[in-house]
Amino acid sequence: MAIKTFNVDAEVHRQFASFCREHGISMSRQIEMFMQHQLEANPVTKKEHAEKLERMSLCSRKREKDFGII
Repeated sequence: MAIKTFNVDAEVHRQFASFCREHGISMSRQIEMFMQHQLEANPVTKKEHAEKLERMSLCSRKREKDFGII
């Protein structure tokens, strides 16, 4: 395991950190999974991961919409 530094927009980082806390998931693990997805050679696995991310995104947008944030 290595500690790395990335330049990320502060507001995006704040929102993503909040999202991860709300869902009880590791922000670092989500970034790692994204990187693996980008490098993945198996199109079936890549498609499954993309669908999982889309479901997570839709769930988040729906919940925010329900609370009038969007």
